[in-house]
Amino acid sequence: MKALITGGSSGIGYSMAKYLSSLGYDLILVSRDKEKLQKIQKELPTEVKIVVADLTNEAKLKEIYVLCKNDNIDILINNAGFGLFGDFSDTDLNKELEMIDVNIKAVHVLTKLFLKDMRKRNSGYILNVSSAASFQAGPLMATYYATKSYVTKLSLAIYEELRKEKSNVHISCLCPGPVNTNFNNVANVQFAMKSLNSDDVAKYAIDKMFKNKLIIIPGLKMKMAIFFNRFISLKFALKIVYKFQKKKEKK
Repeated sequence: MKALITGGSSGIGYSMAKYLSSLGYDLILVSRDKEKLQKIQKELPTEVKIVVADLTNEAKLKEIYVLCKNDNIDILINNAGFGLFGDFSDTDLNKELEMIDVNIKAVHVLTKLFLKDMRKRNSGYILNVSSAASFQAGPLMATYYATKSYVTKLSLAIYEELRKEKSNVHISCLCPGPVNTNFNNVANVQFAMKSLNSDDVAKYAIDKMFKNKLIIIPGLKMKMAIFFNRFISLKFALKIVYKFQKKKEKK
């Protein structure tokens, strides 16, 4: 049994690597941080293959597939991603384009390439790590929210295609709220509500994935927030999100 995890050197990806390794899965971990990957390779009990790659590079994405396609990947976890805080007109364009490449293009390319092989074998799991942000537009983090909306909607569409063909390949989408990872440092924000533990989120997500849960939302508060969001107007929701996001601004 083998799982491939992007962004596997830290945060939720690392927590997922630890949990899957404890279940007996060999791992392929993808990240730009070679030193962290090598450290993880030594500490986990199962076999860990590391791939050092920049996911903004489309050629590298295809190279990852070529390197790993003969490993018969049982689980693909598209976890790598990052955010950026600020007014859309002021945020750095190059950083946003990198975000689109990592949060959207990498997920799209790797999902498509590995899904083809899984469909031929008629087995496998794909877990795309999105965000609770994907259900709402996000003033002050406009690009991040939009990229995660893409991930969620893409996963939903693929789910229905697989369901219609009665495939034994399953796709799930993890949509957490704030998680205690390095995300806030990269995005230059401070969370306005209590963060969930990444190990707890990882275990919850993988357990639900194995039960073929489509949308996975850890935490009762976030489940309730997403549920009640459907009962308010779009403009009112935008005002709430803006106010919530403003509290994240680092002073």
